[in-house]
Amino acid sequence: FFSRLKQFRRVATRYDKLDAHFLAFIHLAATVLWLRDC
Repeated sequence: FFSRLKQFRRVATRYDKLDAHFLAFIHLAATVLWLRDC
């Protein structure tokens, strides 16, 4: 899961400085990955 999540450059490089924004993008990226699999 984490290797697939790191395909998103924003997650791999951690552009977001606030933890809440970073976590929100992780949720968004996980949702996108989940929808691709369906």
